[in-house]
Amino acid sequence: MWLTLAFISATLLGFYDAAKKKALTGNAVLPVLLLNTLFSSLIFLPAVLSAELGLGWFDRTLLATAPGSAHAHALVVLKSVIVLTSWIFGYFGMKHLPITIVGPINATRPVMVLVGAMLLFGERLNAWQWTGVALALLSLFLLSRSSRREGVDFRHNLWILFIALAALTGAVSGLYDRYIMTRLDPVFVQSWYNLYQLGMMTVLVGVMWWPRRAHTTPFRWSWAIPLISLFLSAADFAYLFALREPDALISVVSMIRRGSVVVSFLCGAVLFHERNLRSKAVDLAFILVGMFFLWLGSRPA
Repeated sequence: MWLTLAFISATLLGFYDAAKKKALTGNAVLPVLLLNTLFSSLIFLPAVLSAELGLGWFDRTLLATAPGSAHAHALVVLKSVIVLTSWIFGYFGMKHLPITIVGPINATRPVMVLVGAMLLFGERLNAWQWTGVALALLSLFLLSRSSRREGVDFRHNLWILFIALAALTGAVSGLYDRYIMTRLDPVFVQSWYNLYQLGMMTVLVGVMWWPRRAHTTPFRWSWAIPLISLFLSAADFAYLFALREPDALISVVSMIRRGSVVVSFLCGAVLFHERNLRSKAVDLAFILVGMFFLWLGSRPA
């Protein structure tokens, strides 16, 4: 079941990336991110109210949850900080780069998760996994070469650095998710981390964007903004429930979720009419083959 949930999450993440690219094009980043956290919080607010007030609205449903301890909330606050850091870097990078570049870079997160598992948990990579890592690195090298045709230099482009930092913090989030999902309820985690992120983003927008709004990119409403929240909430819902299963492997789940790059790549071609698709498709193929080798090496014995 956890594999099915991981594939569902991957598909939804692809549409999430497309909605995010549409909403961010020519738009102010921080207000879009604030509204994303607002709509995501509203989706799960009934579950929070039901649990905290003992109303029992969602008893015996997938949205059933219970109040958490102070320690549980502290764990979720840390998750909120990690995820929000990744989002801020990722949103700015997505705004300024083609989605057909962003997607393949994000698809390398499973490599970072495996390396993190090796460093933090003492795991060792086998030959299949090392092959996958090598192919992922080769794909990034090829992508950096093909991206120069669009004036994107990997070595000197700030937005490439932002996407790399987003991928790195996203990998940290994945490792942390595996830790907390053995201790906390998925609905509790998802509903409260949205609320904590909403509070953090309200402060960031109030301090960093609102006073300077007349001198920066203006905000404009887009119906793609609520779609970001819908696709992301559904993707995370499937993802957290997948990790809740005892036999779920975070390395495999992370790899499957990065398959979202196929959906986002197709959206970049069809919806945004991006360029150099043939060379980028070759780069993407190396990443997908690398993910296949990572999957081979990560299967349970």
